[in-house]
Parts: sequence; C-alpha cells; structure tokens
Amino acid sequence: MKSLRIYPTSINQDFIEEAAEALRSGELILYPTDTLYAIACSALNQGAIEKICRIKGINPQKEYLSIVCADISQASEYARIDNNAFRMLKEYLPGSFTFVLPAATTLPKVFKGRHTVGVRVPDNPIATALARELGNPLLTTSVSPDEDDSIESVSSPDAVAMAYSDKVAIIIDGGDTPGVPSTVVDLTDSSSPEIIRQGAGLLN
Repeated sequence: MKSLRIYPTSINQDFIEEAAEALRSGELILYPTDTLYAIACSALNQGAIEKICRIKGINPQKEYLSIVCADISQASEYARIDNNAFRMLKEYLPGSFTFVLPAATTLPKVFKGRHTVGVRVPDNPIATALARELGNPLLTTSVSPDEDDSIESVSSPDAVAMAYSDKVAIIIDGGDTPGVPSTVVDLTDSSSPEIIRQGAGLLN
C-alpha cells in the first residue's frame, strides 16, 4: 500500500491524479472525509464495488450504499433530486450529511435491488477533488472501528493504514479526521425528511 500525504489546505494535484488513476483501474483506496476515514472505489466499477462489499461484509441488497460526489451537479447524474431535495442539499452540502435519495439508472447493477443511494458531498477538499478528477462519484463506506470503538481507529491515518494495508492500493493521508460519522437523512420522500442516524451534521 502506498501512502500519499495531502494537506487539505494545499491540494497536491499530482497525488489526486495518481489516486484517481488507481480508482479507474479498479483499485481501492483509503481517504479522509469531513467525518471519518473511508474506503472507496469508483462508483461505476462493478467488480471494485463487490470487493468493498466483501471486505466490509455488506449485503448491497439489504444495506444502502453511499457515493461521494464533487458537488450537487455531479450527484444529480446518479440520484433523482426533485426541487425539495435540491433545496435541502443546497443548504447543507458540502457538509457532514448523507442524504438517501432515489437512485438513477446510471448506477451499476449492484444498486438496482435497492432503488436508493446515499449521497455525500463532504466538507473536505481532498474528497471532492478526488470525485472531480475521477469524473464520477466514489462508492464509499467508512472504515470499521476497532473492537474497543476507539475514535483513533476511524480517524487516524496511521491506525487506518495498519488495519487495511493488505486490502487497498493507496491511502491518502490527510491528517486526523473528527471521528464522528455523518448524519443520515432519508430524502426519498423529500416533503418529509427523516433522520435515520444522528451524527456530526445538525439540521436547522
């Protein structure tokens, strides 16, 4: 596993391009968001998505999958966003929220049984730069905490690298993250948003 050190305040575009190229070739990477470290692949690579599901023990037919997008415009290509949902996304993104929306048909077949997708635009320039350079969203799931649930196991690049060194090609070391997961909001009925999990993000 290769480590690329990127400072959120000074994005190294060469490293972003290297990580994006790894994603295009079907590799998995670790990278920081505005909440936790996450494991990711290209959201359009079916084989890489299946690899992440195996590593994390995710059944894509029963658990929602999340994509990280560069902005709302990119998200609108892969999720159905009506006027109510758009207003909410515009108010709260970028930010530490995952909005569950109806999935568009542009997503790979692994999404078809679920009909929904979690959409994130993190308030972290490394994450959005990756999605922008890749040209499509990253399928993302947060790393698993260790058995004693220490924040460090999901927020420290050193701890995360140690846990996943044999499973990913690259880790982007962006320093420590807050270690609190995103707030998940169900927007499938955009007239009646419902908080599924309260996390770092706070709704007004």
